Amino acid sequence: MSRFLFVVPPLVGHTNPTVGVAARLVERGHEVAWAGLEEFLRHLVGPQATVFHCDGPTLGPEGAHRPPEMRGPAALKFLWENFLAPLARGMVPGVRAACERFRPDVLVVDQQAVAGGIVANSLGLPWATSATTSAEFTDPLAGMPKVEEWLRDVLRGLQKEFGDPLEQVDLRFSPHLTLAFTTRALIGETGHEHVRFVGPSIAPRPESEDFPYSTLDDARAKVLLTLGTANTDAGERFLREAVTALTSRADRIQAVIADPAGVLTEHPGAGAVVAPRIPVLRLLDRLDAVICHAGHNTVCETLSHGLPLVVAPIRDDQPIVAQQVVDCGAGVRLRFNRANAEQIGKAVDTVLSEVDYRAAAQRVQESFRAAGGAASAAKHLELLAQDATATALAGTGGTKP
Repeated sequence: MSRFLFVVPPLVGHTNPTVGVAARLVERGHEVAWAGLEEFLRHLVGPQATVFHCDGPTLGPEGAHRPPEMRGPAALKFLWENFLAPLARGMVPGVRAACERFRPDVLVVDQQAVAGGIVANSLGLPWATSATTSAEFTDPLAGMPKVEEWLRDVLRGLQKEFGDPLEQVDLRFSPHLTLAFTTRALIGETGHEHVRFVGPSIAPRPESEDFPYSTLDDARAKVLLTLGTANTDAGERFLREAVTALTSRADRIQAVIADPAGVLTEHPGAGAVVAPRIPVLRLLDRLDAVICHAGHNTVCETLSHGLPLVVAPIRDDQPIVAQQVVDCGAGVRLRFNRANAEQIGKAVDTVLSEVDYRAAAQRVQESFRAAGGAASAAKHLELLAQDATATALAGTGGTKP
């Protein structure tokens, strides 16, 4: 059996998909450990998991806080300069120590925890990229060569700083294996090598126990409105407009509203359900559509239930994911900063009434099922470990070093 070290950033959306993969590896008899911010990881991976602590910037659970109006290249630069590059510098010593103590056969490295790739390259260990968002497969910076070169300089600088001998390797993509938690049915074709499309890895997670399930009205279509936990500072205007759109249709639509920041100081009425935390995975079977910010996990969880979407992307990978939803026919895209209640309401009416949207969502759903999710990812990691073992044995004359 093999040992797998998961290297993840303190970002829930980047860690949750790997939890299911790790569980499958353990079920198959392998050993698993984690390298990351322990106080963040522990509640996600459980008290019995082996966690090697890594230092990093002291920030909130969704990374560096950026001004809500910051978009595009400025937001990307801010993210790398203030969060991801400092995170890499903080994590490298901890990942090295984890490798010395745990002696992994393979590292599984999130695309935004590049310390894992640096350490793996320097120690000659095989590693797999965990791509929990599909944005990088579309070459989002292809039209901005100066921004692309700036980012490559940042990555090469980190490699040189910590003695990575493979500076020609893009730390966002392992030269051995990249696990893409999506399918071509959603993102289309990609020219990247060594990519395995495994579909979403959706692991059960702790959910709120006090959600008022008894208030759900199955006589009406139920529409979830959520903008994620990281967008409360930017989302108040859109949230209020969407609430107006939904509650004005209370005769046929029941709104289920995530309001983590308490923006809605007064209950909107009209039978709407408002809660700071929504048990999304438990609710999806009872929903008819979702309005969201096009966060990759939210989109994939929705499509895994064959539901159409109304997407209003804010920044980062969200515009790319939103366009994928539109291109595959599974939803309608709105402009986050400008959409009003009338436009939002019209979009909701469209995805609920026109059957093509649900049919497209169900096609993506079938592709997710066929891809295999966490189980498929675990099998690809097993093959990588087997190849690494065979190579090591060949180099030692057939005996383990």
